Amino acid sequence: MDPSTYAVEADIEATHWWFVQRRRLFARELGRLGLTREHRILDIGTSTGTNLRMLRELGYDRVSGVDLSDHAIHYCQHKGLGPVEKGDVRALPFADASFELVLATDIIEHVNEDADALREIWRVLAPGGRVLITVPAFESLWGLQDERSAHVRRYRMKPLLRRVEGSGLEPLTHYYFNYLLFVPIWLARRAIDLFKVNLDSENEVNSPALNRLLSAIFRLDVSTARLVRPPFGVSALVVAKKAVHR
Repeated sequence: MDPSTYAVEADIEATHWWFVQRRRLFARELGRLGLTREHRILDIGTSTGTNLRMLRELGYDRVSGVDLSDHAIHYCQHKGLGPVEKGDVRALPFADASFELVLATDIIEHVNEDADALREIWRVLAPGGRVLITVPAFESLWGLQDERSAHVRRYRMKPLLRRVEGSGLEPLTHYYFNYLLFVPIWLARRAIDLFKVNLDSENEVNSPALNRLLSAIFRLDVSTARLVRPPFGVSALVVAKKAVHR
């Protein structure tokens, strides 16, 4: 990811509507897993610490982070959200069966070998362990943010589930989210392309009033997506477990 994109994210992730409500969604999914403070958790691709912030606020103690970027590691340390180790999702610096939960949120779309990344997640999960995966969805939404974030692809749900199952993980639940803003985001990205708007990150397009409005819409979205199970969304979510036999 471009260093300037990290800088924007580091500055706004604590209060920006997308990060705040996405953390709310993840916290709800984690609450369904029955985790205790003794369970070991790994956040893969910490970026500037948005998930680490959530895990700390939820009271989890045994949390590890890993990211390939020195910029990401620096921001996490600066915010007191470390420690974060340097490592690649395709070759994680942890022993087999090290974690009861892995968060891989918006990470596997960054690598060409996403099957290798999923197999590594399988490896570091303890038997019966869970993984929460999110990815950007629908190639029609490809835009500036994908380029700034160095994405390789966006996903549809069925191919994503096939990749997950092929790694030895067993999907437990899956759905698209950020569906209420799908059309506005598509239109905004086409406008950015048309007018060749140059931004370090789409997250720069915000104001206090807009942040409140979009936060309210996205809060409704993440509160209903699991029940509604819309056929589309800006993102896709899968919760899976490590199968006993691979």
